[in-house]
Amino acid sequence: MLQYDMLLLRFGEIAIKGKNRPRFEKAALSHVKSLLRSFPNVQVVKDFGRIYVVLNGEPSSQVIDRLKNVFGITSISPVKMVDTNLESILSAATTFIQSLALEKETTFKVSARRVWKLFPYSSHEMNRLVSGPILNTCQHLKVDVHNPDVDLRVEIREKATYLYCEVIPAAGGFPLGTNGKAMLLLSGGIDSPVAGWSAMRRGLEIECIHFHSYPFTSKKAEEKVIELAKILSRYGGQIKLHLVPFTDIQTALAGTGQESLIITLMRRAMLRIATILADHNEALALVTGDSLGQVASQTLSSMNVIGRATDIPLLRPLVMSDKNEIIQLAQTIGTYDLSILPYEDCCTLFVPKSPSTNPNLGIVEKIEAGVPGLEDMIEKAVTGTETLVIKPDDEVRRKQDEDMIQDKWF
Repeated sequence: MLQYDMLLLRFGEIAIKGKNRPRFEKAALSHVKSLLRSFPNVQVVKDFGRIYVVLNGEPSSQVIDRLKNVFGITSISPVKMVDTNLESILSAATTFIQSLALEKETTFKVSARRVWKLFPYSSHEMNRLVSGPILNTCQHLKVDVHNPDVDLRVEIREKATYLYCEVIPAAGGFPLGTNGKAMLLLSGGIDSPVAGWSAMRRGLEIECIHFHSYPFTSKKAEEKVIELAKILSRYGGQIKLHLVPFTDIQTALAGTGQESLIITLMRRAMLRIATILADHNEALALVTGDSLGQVASQTLSSMNVIGRATDIPLLRPLVMSDKNEIIQLAQTIGTYDLSILPYEDCCTLFVPKSPSTNPNLGIVEKIEAGVPGLEDMIEKAVTGTETLVIKPDDEVRRKQDEDMIQDKWF
């Protein structure tokens, strides 16, 4: 099996950012370095439009698995490095192709690129020179310059020549945090983790908010959400999870007798709490997993009434996605198997038989105004919020968010 020397990481949408491009590339470079801390021997080098990860003996497959999660990187190629002289390049290229153990009837071509212009052979000449020994050694291979099964890239540089043929898809999008910070309302379901991942892919740093209702919800439900946040942290390096006590508010809203509006009332209260937490944590938006028409609270009328509870942008990355699309993405990012575990969150406890799909904003606000002590309960929920710092490779670290008690929030 071929031992690779380096990984080549390519940028995607960053390339269109003009004068902002250096900032985006710097953010991607920082993310790469943070995810590779557990590989002490690697060296990370930035070049124009690329990042090189010199492996220095670290296992390429494990490093690739980690780097596929870096937003802003569109693809990864494992690279073999050889001395820049004709004899070394021809020998290494032939060995490289042999190591792939290609089957009969496989087609290939050589795509040489002479970056170092003092090298005595042109790119076109190198295509012919490299192909010759390969065809002599691997006689079962055929050349196809238009649509080959294998495209051997040969980049001729002054200090070393790079050989590679594999292009592994990566996360794409924008580097983490380059478009600001938002708060994700994270339930234990399928949709919200996918919405969080989608928001991160567009360059948002996220912090998660989860509402629990002990004793109605179990510790298993909380553990499930922590594990979902840990999966998301594989893409972000570190994520904060704010656990909000919601029992008193939920009980009070259930006591209004407005069964058909209970989900609308609960979600409006959640958005009000999330807005305060966003303000405290310098986040500029909220993110939810709403998908238009999926459930009663996600009709356009319901989303309008619920969304009026906050005065900051409410982002719904999945709003036009159907359930199958969301499930497929959940499976891809690794949250699906956790999301379907049968541990209920607080939103599933009081689901009415006939929920309203067309709530009236005036009526909803009137009901809220008639709930005794609702404002105090919202304040109490904020002050009782517990914050967990979650990293992909570390134990969860808990800390009480004591700053929430500051008078300025009330």
